Parts: sequence; C-alpha cells; structure tokens
Amino acid sequence: MTQAKHPHHPGAVDIHAHYFPQTFLDLIAANAGSYGFEHRMVEGKGPQFKIGHLATGPVGKKFVDLEARLEAMDGQRVEVHLLSLSQPMVYWARRDLAQRLAETYNDGLAAAHERDPGRLYGLATLPMHEPDLAVREVERASKLPGVRGFYMATHVLERELSDPLFFPVYERIESLGLPIFLHPVEVIGHQRLATHYLTNLLGNPFESAIAAAHLIFGGVLDRFPKLTFCLPHAGGAFPWLAGRLHRGWEKREELRHLKLEGPVAYLRRFYYDTVGYSDHVLEYLTRVIGADRVLMGSDYCFPIAYEQPVQIVTNHPQLDAETKHRIVEANARRLLNL
Repeated sequence: MTQAKHPHHPGAVDIHAHYFPQTFLDLIAANAGSYGFEHRMVEGKGPQFKIGHLATGPVGKKFVDLEARLEAMDGQRVEVHLLSLSQPMVYWARRDLAQRLAETYNDGLAAAHERDPGRLYGLATLPMHEPDLAVREVERASKLPGVRGFYMATHVLERELSDPLFFPVYERIESLGLPIFLHPVEVIGHQRLATHYLTNLLGNPFESAIAAAHLIFGGVLDRFPKLTFCLPHAGGAFPWLAGRLHRGWEKREELRHLKLEGPVAYLRRFYYDTVGYSDHVLEYLTRVIGADRVLMGSDYCFPIAYEQPVQIVTNHPQLDAETKHRIVEANARRLLNL
C-alpha cells in the first residue's frame, strides 16, 4: 500500500470506529458452542453471534477489511481511525479463552497500526470479568504499537463499573495516563426494547447514563482523579439528566459523599463523541460542557453510523472555526498523543 493509493487527509480523527481482526473472528468461530456462545455464517454478509438474548448483526466486510476501511476513510476525508471492538466483547468466555480473545484482538490492533501507522490506532480490549487478567493485559497491551487507550462495556456481566473488583485495573490505567472509552453491549430493560430497534436507539444512550452515574456516585472518579473516561453517542442520556442527578445529590443524604459539588461538577470528567444525530445536541455539549471535551466519531460501520462525520461538524451552523477544529482533530490528538 502506498500513500498515493490512500492519501492522508490532514486532520480528522474518528474516535468511534469498530473493527474485527480476522484472527479474532477465527478464534471465536473455533470456540463456537462454548459457554452458550452461538456462531453462524450469514451468506453474503459475514458471521453472526448470539450469547443468551444478545445477538449481533452480521459482521460485514467493512468491519474486517482494512483496505475497504481506508477507502471509506478517504471518502470521508478522515485521516485517523481509533479502532475498537463491539459486541460480543470477551466477557462471555471463561478465563483462559477470554485472555486469548483479548490478546488476539489487541495483537490485531497492533498489526493494523503497523500496516498503516499514520492512520490506524487502537483501543485495547480487556477481560474485565477476570480483573487479575485484565491488569496483566493492560501491562502487555499498553506496550503494543498503536494502542492509545482501553475499551470497556458500560457494565461487565452483572457488575457495575464502580465495583471495587475493577479498582486495580483503573489504578494501573491511570498510572499509564491512558483513557478508557466506554460502549454499551447488553442494555438495561432489553425485554421492553426488543422491537423497533429500541435496543440501540434508547437502550444504548441510557446505558451510558447509568455507567456515568455509577462512576460518579460509586466513587471511581473521586478515587482516581486523573483517570479519563469517554462516553459514546454524545454521552447518551447523561448530559441531559445531569441536572436530575444533581438534584438527587442535593436532597439525598446517601449521595452527599462526593468530593466535587454534585454530579454537574463531574460533567467535565468525561469526554463525549459527536454521535448524537442532532445539531442541537452537539451545540449543547460544546456550550454546557466545553468544546475541549468533544471528540469526532462516526460509529463506523454500523447502519446507523454517520456517512460523513467530518461534515457533521464542519457544516454545523452554530460552531465557530476554532471549535470545529478542536472537535475534528485537536482534542483527540491531545488526548491520544497522536
């Protein structure tokens, strides 16, 4: 591959771009049937996974093929993708397999980066349901070329992210100065959201709000003051419900233990991507939380993803040029040390 074939477009960084290395998919396929995990090939569309009630859509070519990805990035005038996993993550697997899955995925990130080190970086996945293995993988993956942070679900099996079992993982990540990007996998109230695409449209945004609330009230952000979290989907419901959470802090004695002045004071402890599908949402984030906390994302390459994520920002009628520059590239380059 040459630069002439995939010219670098200066600037734009997409921090919300999903990726499945073929080696990871092969390992999943080889363990189909384990721990209730189902795998099947959908003709012409790719593999599909199911674990319990959680089913994924087929993993199509664009999730796997780096050449197709780079061509899509060129068409969007995006220079950098920050690659991350999606469903089914690795929490469904028992200890040894979960470790192998995480290592295989993260090695795939490093291989992608080495193929095109100017354009492809990654967020390492961790076997969070086995915290000792997660700490071990933090150490290993943080040294891999192109890894710029870590990727976690908004909860891990039946445990919230505020569970003290995860504190050793946070402690090591904080010491490395690397960010954590969150993403929903299994959503609350899935039975009521099973139709009308509501698992994604409503379930995912509420998952982000629940995770943020647990990180605040569960003391994670106080205990690890230098730890950085990024919320997907423009923060989901969290930025819009922060006032309600704050009112609870004012009125409920059991919530008064926070070091900062209530949940609203924690809004800037998070970064937020642009995947909110509304000019009003993006303007609200920049005005209320700050333009320095917003990162461009697309949700590549799900059907709901932005086709032109750069234009969503650059064509915004209410943002000035400096704000657009921050969102499209400057904030991400600073956070990720690009």
